[in-house]
Formats: sequence, C-alpha cells, structure tokens
Amino acid sequence: MPALACVDTSFVPPGYAFSDTTAADVFIPASSPTSAAAAAVVDSSCRWSSSLSSSLYRIDGWGAPYFTANSSGNISVRPHGSETLPHQDIDLLKIVKKVTDPKSSGGLGLQLPLIVRFPDVLKNRLECLQSAFEFAIQSQGYGSHYQGVYPVKCNQDRFVVEDIVKFGSSFRFGLEAGSKPEILLAMSCLCKGNPDAFLVCNGFKDAEYVSLALLGRKLALNTMIVLEQEEELDLVIELSQKMNVRPVIGLRAKLRTKHSGHFGSTSGEKGKFGLTTTQILRVVSKLSQAGMLDCLQLLHFHIGSQIPSTSLLSDGVAEAAQLYCELVRLGAHMKVIDIGGGLGIDYDGSKSGDSDLSVAYSLEEYAEAVVASVRFVCDRRSVKHPVICSESGRAIVSHHSVLIFEAVSAAKPTGHHQVTPNDIQFLLEGDEEARANYEDLYAAVMRGDQERCLLYVDQLKQRCVEGFKEGVLSIEQLASVDGLCEWVLKAIGASDTVHTYNINLSVFTSIPDLWGIDQLFPIVPIHKLDQRPGTRAILSDLTCDSDGKINKFIGGESSLPLHELDNNGSGGRYFLGMFLGGAYEEALGGVHNLFGGPSVVRVSQSDGPHSFAVTRAVPGQSSADVLRAVQHEPELMFQTLKHRAEEMMHTKGSSDEDEEEEDDDEFNNVAAYLDRSFHNMPYLATEPASPSNSLSAAINNLGFYYCDEDGFDYLSV
Repeated sequence: MPALACVDTSFVPPGYAFSDTTAADVFIPASSPTSAAAAAVVDSSCRWSSSLSSSLYRIDGWGAPYFTANSSGNISVRPHGSETLPHQDIDLLKIVKKVTDPKSSGGLGLQLPLIVRFPDVLKNRLECLQSAFEFAIQSQGYGSHYQGVYPVKCNQDRFVVEDIVKFGSSFRFGLEAGSKPEILLAMSCLCKGNPDAFLVCNGFKDAEYVSLALLGRKLALNTMIVLEQEEELDLVIELSQKMNVRPVIGLRAKLRTKHSGHFGSTSGEKGKFGLTTTQILRVVSKLSQAGMLDCLQLLHFHIGSQIPSTSLLSDGVAEAAQLYCELVRLGAHMKVIDIGGGLGIDYDGSKSGDSDLSVAYSLEEYAEAVVASVRFVCDRRSVKHPVICSESGRAIVSHHSVLIFEAVSAAKPTGHHQVTPNDIQFLLEGDEEARANYEDLYAAVMRGDQERCLLYVDQLKQRCVEGFKEGVLSIEQLASVDGLCEWVLKAIGASDTVHTYNINLSVFTSIPDLWGIDQLFPIVPIHKLDQRPGTRAILSDLTCDSDGKINKFIGGESSLPLHELDNNGSGGRYFLGMFLGGAYEEALGGVHNLFGGPSVVRVSQSDGPHSFAVTRAVPGQSSADVLRAVQHEPELMFQTLKHRAEEMMHTKGSSDEDEEEEDDDEFNNVAAYLDRSFHNMPYLATEPASPSNSLSAAINNLGFYYCDEDGFDYLSV
C-alpha cells in the first residue's frame, strides 16, 4: 500500500465548511449562530470595517454608552455617556501610547499591564443612577427621596472613593463600610462630603467597630449601625450608653426571596448575613426595654448581586417593604429602606436575564420597579414613604476602569513538520498492529469517512506512543506520526485551529474573578478593529500555573477572534483591553508567582477635539514591592547578592592595578543591574534595554547566563 501523500481537501464533512480566507484555515460549524460580522470573518470578498468588529465583539451591547469602535479602528471612550459630544470622545490607543512611550519621546514611561480610570465615566454613572430614581419618584408621586451609598469593598482606591463622595455631594450620596479599615476610610472621606450623606455600617462587628461608628456620630457624620447578628445589639446598647451617643440603628433581614444564580447564594433564609423574623422580634423587644426603639430607623436586605430581572426585584422589595411596615407598626421610628446591592450590568451585551452575565432591564426600569414596589405596599398599609437607599457598587464603578495588556507572542495549535512518504515508510515495514492502524486510516481517508478517520487517528497515535515507550520507535518516527495525523485531521476539517496568545498579565492578580468564580468580562483588541481578524485564540498568562489562562469568553465562545501578531520585527504591538472590571478585581487580586499590581492612570476629557489629560500616573508594583508583601526584605536581599558578586570578583585574583580597576567597574555594573531588577515591575519588558558591553562582560565574568539572541534579558524583567 502506498504511503499517504495527499488528501482530497474538497471533501467537506457533514455539518462543516472549509474556509481558506484566514491564516489559520478557520473551520466553522455550520450550526454556529450567523451574523453579518461572523459571516464576514470568513468571506474575504466582504470589506472589513469597525462596525463589523463592533458587532463581532458585541461592543455596542456591553459597551454602550461609554465605549465604541471609531473609524480609525480603535476603541473610543465616551466619557460622558450618551451626553458625550462628537469631539469629546477619547481614543484609547492614544492614551496607551502616551502612557507607555518613553519620557524622552514625551510619554510617561510606564509599563504594561495598565489600568486606565475615567473619573468622567464614574461621575456619569452616579448621575444616571440618581436621575433614574428621581424620575421614578417624580413620575409615581412618591413621597420621599432616593439617597444612595457606595460600598467601598467594590473598589477601595482612594481616588475612586474620593471622587464618588465629591461627585455625589450635591445629592447626599454616601458610603457603605463592612470592616474597621473601611469605616475609617469612609469616615475620613465623608468629612469632605455632604453632612446628610449616609455612612451605612455593615459587616461583623466587635466593640472597636461599634465604637468607631458611634464616634462618627460625635463627629457629625450620619453613621447607621446595621445589625448583621442579633448579639451585636448588646454591644451597641452598652457602648452607646458609655459614650453618651444616641445611635441610629438598622437591621438586616433575611428575606425569603432569592434568585438561583451564583450571586444569589448570599440571600434567602440560609444566607450568610441577616436576622430571621424571630430574631427581628427579639431585637425590637430588647430595644423597647432599653428605651431605644426610636433608634431603629433603617431596614436593610440584599437579594443578591446581578439581580437578573425586575420581576424578582419587585418580589423581594415588596417583601421587604411589608417587613418595614411591620416594624413601623411595632413602634420603631423607621425612616430608611436600604435595598442593598443587586443592580446588575450587562457583561455580554445580551440584555438577558437568563445568566449571571447580563440583566434584562435598564437603570430606569430598575428604579421604577423599586419605587413602585415600596409605594404600593406602604400605601396599602398607610405608612409614610421611606427614604430609599441602595448599595449599587458594581453598577457605579465597573465601567470607569479599563485593563490594558499586551499579547507578546503566539503559539500555533500544532508544530508538526511536513511529512513525506519516506518519513512514514516504517509504518509499512514494522509493527503489524501499527501497520494495520495505518491501513485502516488510509482507507477511511480515501472514503472520506470523517468518523472513522478520527477513530483510526487515535488508534495509530496510541499504538505509536506505546512503541516509543518500549524503545521501538525513535523520536523522529514519533514526530512523523504526529505530523501525519495532524495533516489528516486538517484535511478533513477536524484539526485544532485555535492559537494560544501569550499575554503579559497575571490572571490571578488582575482578573481573579475569572479564575475564582468563572466570571467573564468583555476582552477586545483596542486597535486594528478596521482589519479582519485572521485567527482565533485563547489567552495564556505569565504565571507558572495551568489555570492561568482565558479560554471562555462572552457569548459562550471558547476562543476569541484576534489579529495575527506582527512577528516580522517591525515592532508592532498588539494591545487588548478587558472592560467592565472596575468592581472587585483590584481588591481581590493576589500576588501568585509574585506578579504585582499593574500601573494605574487617571484620564479626564479636556478642552480641544478628542483631547485628554492624564491627571495621575502610578507605576505598577516593583519586584521589591511584591517581595515585601510576602515578608522578604529586598534591601537585605540586594546586599546579599552584591556581597556574593564582590566575592566572585575577588576569587579572580587580579594581579595588576588595571585589572583591579576593570574588576571594580564590572562589580559596579552588576550591582547597578541587580538594583534595577529589584525596582522594575515583575512583568515582561517587551522593549528591553540593551546592556552595555561592560555589563555583558561583568555578567560573563561572574558566570551568569545572559541571552540576547531573542531580545530577552534573563536578569531583568
């Protein structure tokens, strides 16, 4: 039987279609959802455009009204949302260039990865939330007002919290804290805010926490102590009497209403926080006995984050409003109903309530449902309408922050060499079982039998691997079998065409929710959107951890359409952006493999067409910073290494003054290089500086391994 030399690639297996329009020979299931953008990816006759990229990556879905693909093929930021004028949008690629260009070229010289914050977007989110509730209150004739708080756990960055207090001061927007550091942070920031703004004190409490909250009232801050556990009441009563402070007390109720998604696990009767109806009655009784029932003024509850629909929201709010009215009936001086978090955002652009990634309502519809539910119950019970408070952290801060990172290299799905008939002749001459496997594969290919081809490929590879383990086959022969099998799979349209793009990022540091709870975020190239993506890829991070990858994307995709990397040495860089990650990711990120936090800049829209101002720039954590975080002492480490370098120099035993002077220069160069390594970021330097000749000589003299063949420096990241 002749060796396989060709396969009829005109054969198209059922349910699939060949495409030769991309470098990766993209293989597309015929059952895939069709769209103009998806069809255009494989239709080379279709002219590509930014609008097609916008559809392909769902930018207009999850990004509206803050992100769009502009005519230059880059992502533009609309800092004022739907109120942004045509000349006010900001090109994200220009920001990255300004921030990463060296200082000698007018840039800021910061290294990626990079978080770009847009305080204008933050301001717009606050104003839109406030406006939505004000409109609902006015249109429904509601008898009180809305007064929100921001839960600082979502993003505790100083400037984020200070911006929220400043932007929300005119409508009494406050803060929510859940720990002692957070209450200290909130008290300090609210000293510059509206004196009527709420400081809602949630979380588990000890005497120190309660004392801080009571001290806040002495400092003319509007602190409200929310009871998460029944026993906390004893602390509040005792300490308020000792400190001579009349507290404002709230309680968190465990509602029966909950949603079934991941984010609903903290709600319902078995939720982590809150009081049952029995416990609530005991709290009311104890406050009454202490003569403090008038201090009970707030009811708090939490259905769960990312509430998917207004029907579930209305159900939960109505239950809580009924409980609020009962507390009024029992004599509490109730004033505020705090509906907690739950206002969701649309991560995947689907506007659907069927998953944790999206919600089936707008800001306006959310506010309308809340106001209507509270008003209906209170009117039926003839109870005065309470102030409505919400803790909508995710919806406030998610949009204002963009994570920028770079794809630095790509690994193609297979690296098998081209197989010739001579390479696989051994299959016809050797092991009978391997020969039989090969003959079966040959016959299946000739018949165009895809199912049998897949079976026989597996059998042939398995038999040859066994032969290799037994020492019968050489590594060259095993590689030839791999090449043959991959060739067959590609010919029948069953090969893996997905590349792996290596990204200069740690998933565990910058996108921990993706690893921890499978939370997906929109990831999009921030440029080249006017060009047809030429391949599909998953993303692999820098960590030495198999979980450090991104192989799930919005829209149910297991890979992402991307452009071919520029490997011709022209220096083209490929930037990706992760969007809607402004809540939780920075606070939850760790230092796995000692990769620290990214660089951070604040960017505001400024006067002039499409102009912006970088109002603050902070370099990312250095190697020394992350070493300190795990109890190492970089200064002592540096001295130890410098001492070792000095010892190595002395062992050379230079005999004359000239050689001794050269040794001193070499030692100084090495010491300076080590010092820089401690102060550099741990991430890859994609444009490494060339070492001086004297430094290279010093490294070689010390026996250090240095390689610049591929432009990579093993002594500096």
